[in-house]
Amino acid sequence: MNIAFPFHYDGDGGTADTTDDRHIRDLIEQVLFTSPGERVNRPTFGSGLLRLVFAPNGDALASATQLGVQGALIQWLGHLIRVEAVDVRSDQAVLRVDVKYTVLKTQESRTADFVRSL
Repeated sequence: MNIAFPFHYDGDGGTADTTDDRHIRDLIEQVLFTSPGERVNRPTFGSGLLRLVFAPNGDALASATQLGVQGALIQWLGHLIRVEAVDVRSDQAVLRVDVKYTVLKTQESRTADFVRSL
């Protein structure tokens, strides 16, 4: 059983669960949008992506951001997925992240798109 993220209760009053595919997508979202230092007892967990949103745009920053995000995903989820590509875009007050990955258990390719308003 995989606990749904964000945590909530199902219609019967029990802890809501989710599918394996949705659970992996939820884990990716947690890595992307958690800042290092935000989690107790896991000070390095996260990607630091939200810190870079207000930095000046440029090719160098975009490349560094994509490499940093890809590195965080590999570090924290490398036992579950193989990251194929990461695309990060900031559009005014909206952050868009596309992650292409392969689930190691099933060898199925997936794409997950995340949008965060700032």
